Amino acid sequence: MQELRKQLVYVLSGGGAHLGFEALVAEFPFSRLGLAPEGLAHTVWELTWHITIVQWDILEFIRNPRHVSPSFPDGYWPEAVVPDGEGAWSGLLERYRGDLAALKHLAMNKDSELLAPVPYGSGQSLLRELLLAADHTAYHLGQVADIRRLLGVPA
Repeated sequence: MQELRKQLVYVLSGGGAHLGFEALVAEFPFSRLGLAPEGLAHTVWELTWHITIVQWDILEFIRNPRHVSPSFPDGYWPEAVVPDGEGAWSGLLERYRGDLAALKHLAMNKDSELLAPVPYGSGQSLLRELLLAADHTAYHLGQVADIRRLLGVPA
């Protein structure tokens, strides 16, 4: 089970067959966060905000029986296509990192039952939720990679 926990942390960290969050998002030029190449629906700001709010929602579902998810779909996307200053951007990155650290802690905590259903859920296990967080992030980081390529921003 310890090896499974290590693999969960690895995949949550962006390990595997793709670039991770830090390489794709954190190093993205601030001045280009609000640009969406022709044919793509979102900016890097929007995608990063979306990744962060979904990760937070998953984390809160796991640890807070009173958690109420945002309304779908509007609650999962920012209102603006650009951040309201560099502080908003750095704050979003820190929020993502903090929630990711909490997910990793849950994965590595030997007292966390990976396969047991979340008591107040509808059959979801901790393992399923951790994999969902990793999968969702990886999907949208693929979109960020496309934006980088189309805007000529090296990774």
